[in-house]
Amino acid sequence: MIESILNNPDFVIIAVGTLVGIASSIVGSFLVLRKASMLSDAMSHSILLGIVAVYFLTGNQNSPFFLIGAAAVGVLTVVLTESLAQTKRVNYDAAIGLVYPFLFAIAVLLINIFVRNVHIDVDAALLGEIGLSWLDTQQLFGIEVPSSLIKMTIITVLNLAFVGLFYKELKLATFDSGLAATLGFRPGILYYALLSLTSLTAVAAFDAVGAILVVAFIIVPPAAAYLLTDKLFNMLAIGSVIAFLSSLLGYGSAVLLDVSISGMMALWTGVFFTLCLLFSPSYGLIAQSFRFKQQKVVNAQRTLLIHLFHHEDDENREEENALPALQSHLRWTAANSREIVMDCLDDGLITKQADSDQLFLTEKGRIWAREVLEPWQHS
Repeated sequence: MIESILNNPDFVIIAVGTLVGIASSIVGSFLVLRKASMLSDAMSHSILLGIVAVYFLTGNQNSPFFLIGAAAVGVLTVVLTESLAQTKRVNYDAAIGLVYPFLFAIAVLLINIFVRNVHIDVDAALLGEIGLSWLDTQQLFGIEVPSSLIKMTIITVLNLAFVGLFYKELKLATFDSGLAATLGFRPGILYYALLSLTSLTAVAAFDAVGAILVVAFIIVPPAAAYLLTDKLFNMLAIGSVIAFLSSLLGYGSAVLLDVSISGMMALWTGVFFTLCLLFSPSYGLIAQSFRFKQQKVVNAQRTLLIHLFHHEDDENREEENALPALQSHLRWTAANSREIVMDCLDDGLITKQADSDQLFLTEKGRIWAREVLEPWQHS
């Protein structure tokens, strides 16, 4: 039963994509919150240099040290970036842009000059081929198990265990590193441990999905989840769900359209982000547009109430508090004036004399006008 499932290409591809997505989004959530998410892009590219370096040292394409070497270069990328940024001569994003293209370019040149005949392909490093992940297997308890499935299961469990064990410390260090340091939590060590896990995740997923999909999973699901919630735990959970759905729908779409599987999985992360950006109840563009329109109505009502309140005891009240005066004094169009007056009438803020254009404040409208003016009266 288990062997038949593990020999099913559809299951293996979706499972590997899901594990890469969950492992990546778990660590990526903290990078997004720290505004350091593009470090994942830097590490996922520069780790190629670590792979090439290990090959030079061992001459073995299947060396177990590939994981260590690549992860070490990933961390080196962060150290060099932080060092450059601390000089205050370049911004943090510029430091990232200086370091990782340099390391990645060295790796590409070394491949092209010294190891042309070795199967370390740059396109494969960037795009991967998750569609073939079910073919590379190894024995585990007497069962042939895809290597990518084993590696990504270990990495996913490791990431979940790290976040579970140090959840409070990571949360505090992410939102207030100064307080974390004061309480003795060593936020710097936690940060580099997190980045080491990010580097390990990128390396483990390297063969199967390539650098591009890893970056997409590290950044996009957490960013989409951040639009839906302000709670860290919910963000981690929602990001994992988006990663799973992106893997599932991405594979189905890729098979249907006969296109790159990794590319479609990355595309679906973008689709989910777009949906969250549009329809998020708190931060979505549609909700913000609605609130903006509502605020315009409220501001217009306040302006009308203050105008009526200001001229309520004025000797020119009949002229000032008449409907036509709103167009000349407040520079409103006739249509806009009627709309705002109707809104205030509906809300019980004003009344209108039946046989004239005179407008009068209700007690509710008068209280509201006083509340609006109160901060200005005390300033």
